This record gives sequence, structure tokens and C-alpha cells, in this order.
Amino acid sequence: MLPTPFGALDEKSLSQMRYSIGDHVFRQGDTTKGIFFVASGGIRLTRVTESGNSVTIYNAQTGDMFAEASIYSDHYHCDAICTAPSEVVRISKQAIQKQLREDTAFSEGITKRLAVQVQDYRQLLTLHAVKSANDRVLLAVELGKLTGSVTQFANQIGLTKEACYRALRDLSDQGLLTKTGRGRYAPTPRSEDRLP
Repeated sequence: MLPTPFGALDEKSLSQMRYSIGDHVFRQGDTTKGIFFVASGGIRLTRVTESGNSVTIYNAQTGDMFAEASIYSDHYHCDAICTAPSEVVRISKQAIQKQLREDTAFSEGITKRLAVQVQDYRQLLTLHAVKSANDRVLLAVELGKLTGSVTQFANQIGLTKEACYRALRDLSDQGLLTKTGRGRYAPTPRSEDRLP
């Protein structure tokens, strides 16, 4: 159920919890107890700035992990709020720290996982820097970011769902994307990519 390398942990280090829409998994400033895996549902991580503004820093969906920085932090630096009925697994901070000290393969697995996440975050920063909705959507589809619903995709790349749907339709009409199913699109192969 848990992604690599967390399957190496003892089941006693896991706590399974269920939440309703609007419930907090944790609040900014709470003492850290572990990191989290979304078994189902969605969690929005938001941080309140010093000026009182709420900023979304991550939208975790089914299969995602969040709050990894809490392994080395005493307090959570954001709120984790359910955007859907959710089932979440908390992985004990102490168990992770112990396994990191004792198991080289586990340590390498976490390092690899975090490195991939950094790459993903950098891709998202690049996407958010693209001003045109059509260009942003096209690049995001080419990067394989459209894996869930169009609404989740729009949230991930920083567009309203309406703007995202318009861009998908425009790109399909221009022949740059091909609709492969309901809410599913793929880049249209260019003529030089096609076999003779």
C-alpha cells in the first residue's frame, strides 16, 4: 500500500485516519508527529503569511505523500485541509528517523524519492511561469501532468478549471492535442515523429 521505501517500516509505526471535507489533518504550528500518505481523497497544504494571506503550497492527491519536511522539524509549517473525504496514513516520525539511521537502503530510497519530488516541483515552477494558458496546458500535458481529473490538473498548474477546459479545447481544435477519452488528452504526434 505505501510507496517505496516505506514498506520497510513496522506496521505499528502507521496510523490510518479518515477525514471529511474541511477537516484538518494538522494545523500550522502543531507539533510534528510524522509524514502522510494519501490513500484516497485530497489534501490542500496552505500557509498563512505574516500579512494574513493564505497561500496554497501543494495539493496532495491519492497516492501522494506530504509533510516530508517534518522529519527534521519540530512543528508543521502549514495547514493540511481535506478537499474531499480522505483516508490518510500517518507514518511515525520517530520510526522514520530510526530506520534512516539503521538502514542504508531505506535512506537511499527516501533520498531518491525526495530528489524526484524536487524535480517535480521545479517542473511546476516552470509551468507556473508560462503566462499563456494554452502554452501552459500544452507543456503540462507533454510533461505527463494530466493524470487525474481536469479539475485536479487545473489546480496543479495554477489555472481555473474553466480556463483549463478552454485551453484543452483550443489545443485540440488546433491539432496540438488529441482527446483520448473523457478528460484525457495526449500530445498529437508530429508528422516527423510518425513512422513512414
